Amino acid sequence: MITSVLVANRGEIARRVFRSCRALGIGCVAVYSDADAESPHVTEADAAVRLPGNSPAETYLRTSLIIDAARRAGADAIHPGYGFLSENADFARAVIEAGLTWIGPPPAAIDRMGSKIAAKQLMAAAGVPTLSEVDEVTDADLPVLIKASAGGGGRGMRIVRALPDLADELAAARSEAQSAFGDPTVFCEPYLETGRHIEVQIMADEHGTVWAVGERECSIQRRHQKVIEEAPSPLVERTPGMREKLFEAARAAAAAIDYTGAGTVEFLADNQGRFYFLEMNTRLQVEHPVTECTTGLDLVRLQILVAQGAHLPAVAPHTAGLPAQQGTAPRTASTASPIPQGEPLNSTLPQGSDNSGPPVARGHAIEVRLYAEDPAQDWRPQSGVVHRLAVPGVGTEFAVPAGGAGLRLDSGVRDGSVVSVFYDPMLAKVISFAPTRDEAALGLAGALARAEIHGLTTNRDLLVRVLRHPEFLAGDIDTAFLDRHGLAVLAGPLADKDAAAVSALAAALADAAARRALDVPSGWRNVPSQPQRKAYGTASGEVEVTYRHSRAGLIADAHPGLRLLSAAPDEVVLEVDGVRRAFRVAVYPDVICVDSPLGPVTLTPVPRFTDPSEQTAPGSLLAPMPGTVVRVAVSEGDQVEQGQPLLWLEAMKMEHKIIAPASGTLAALPVTAGQQVDLGAVLAVVTPTE
Repeated sequence: MITSVLVANRGEIARRVFRSCRALGIGCVAVYSDADAESPHVTEADAAVRLPGNSPAETYLRTSLIIDAARRAGADAIHPGYGFLSENADFARAVIEAGLTWIGPPPAAIDRMGSKIAAKQLMAAAGVPTLSEVDEVTDADLPVLIKASAGGGGRGMRIVRALPDLADELAAARSEAQSAFGDPTVFCEPYLETGRHIEVQIMADEHGTVWAVGERECSIQRRHQKVIEEAPSPLVERTPGMREKLFEAARAAAAAIDYTGAGTVEFLADNQGRFYFLEMNTRLQVEHPVTECTTGLDLVRLQILVAQGAHLPAVAPHTAGLPAQQGTAPRTASTASPIPQGEPLNSTLPQGSDNSGPPVARGHAIEVRLYAEDPAQDWRPQSGVVHRLAVPGVGTEFAVPAGGAGLRLDSGVRDGSVVSVFYDPMLAKVISFAPTRDEAALGLAGALARAEIHGLTTNRDLLVRVLRHPEFLAGDIDTAFLDRHGLAVLAGPLADKDAAAVSALAAALADAAARRALDVPSGWRNVPSQPQRKAYGTASGEVEVTYRHSRAGLIADAHPGLRLLSAAPDEVVLEVDGVRRAFRVAVYPDVICVDSPLGPVTLTPVPRFTDPSEQTAPGSLLAPMPGTVVRVAVSEGDQVEQGQPLLWLEAMKMEHKIIAPASGTLAALPVTAGQQVDLGAVLAVVTPTE
């Protein structure tokens, strides 16, 4: 029996595993890098062991350090979470050889799926539909997708539409794959411009029972990374017979490699219901909460129990894992093969299950990944302090909402947490569970719109717009959804320019109220004709606020018909054109955040005077985030063309291309490959051609 589990991961992942361990009465051990010393997963664990350094290569990817940490902390099992070493067969072997329980699939199964190239060949032999690889790329093969053989999550992926771009994109993909997975092997396959990303959650025990727990759809993606996931799939729901075929293919994939534990078989499908094997993730998935919500299962708990040798109930024909929405009868499935019987884990199933397989899925769950990134700036990742993260209506964390509906939050940060440049910038997963898809989508959109997310730019506004989009609500989605509808529209701020201007006025009035509370006059004059003035930077541009108080009340020239009802340092209530609204104001050292029904607004105070020494030369390219210069393609004095790549900056496990903003001369190149740079550092200076 397992008594203490070390989670070889960080943040939200570790906290999720801890929750199931606590429910089973199992102790929790954390590991942490120097950058994660104050992370919530460290303080919540029973014991925590430092891994010296910051980067994954120094810390979370070091097998010897993690096994030594388990021994020192008295752990008798290791759970890899997802990411890092979770799909590393050598790590799994090392854990087992150290006498520890490995909470994951057999190393041999990981090996077989660890190379996407070999995995596709194996699946084709097992009768699972696959896309063929492209060995020698020609014009006839374009477009192609370059993929990392040893990993996923969008790392090492590149689309090539023109042959002259192939060599550079291959080099970039290999570099990113080496950094993320320690293996630069890549391959090419046909790229389908549009498709549906469908995956099947499986759970298998070591006695031969394989569950197809349910499918998920993850078609809303950016940079080949999932952003919104849901269960069940809208495409599968409306395509007769597709679910049965998917489940049969997923079970065949698991049987072909003698799989044990939790895993996911991923497919690319078209709108006619034809599907092709993409990869098998030999681990738990980031999006597993939507399956937990619709089935009532605790998948991490099942992982732990299966690792201890327990039996899953045998799969019963006609019911295994088939969603039955309210008001409809369960669909039929193909009869399962004879499965060895054993002592089933009846206690792991929700109340009401017949104990003959995975429970019938009900309702609809949608998960969004809240990232610290700016979609409008080519998904530029953000780093810094999360001043506040509060989502209204959240009923539970890391668990299925009670009562069959509600909001779930899985997060690795808390107020005051620092988002580091060394890891993925995901702040949280917010999951909505409801009887119908529309209720789940619109309820989630409303909660996100009202959430207080202070300190960093996030993809929140884009998520809200997608969830409310008519095509999304109709289930008409695919992997090109964001490109088709355009980031200029989807990533636009929820608060328009007028809302931003009123929010800026509220911030100025809150500041004046705070000064009054401190008995500090706010711009007092004996000449009433001079208004108060403040300037703020917003996502919509700079806003100047001018107002003055008179015996008749507040006068704001830009907002005729506006009345001030009350003003406090943290809340201002205004009446605009007869409509009363409250504006919550939070002031931090670097930003002011205003939340209201008009939409969230982040304000940056604009100083009245600037320091000349802080000015940069015209044509300067500044580092958009702290990171490492991994490659430089030019030299000082070179002639460059607009859009030409100059160098690549690595941050948050991704490479970011820095391009010339105009044609001209590279007047300065103050950085070299391997150099660490801070946010705002000058990377290059391009003098435009006259």
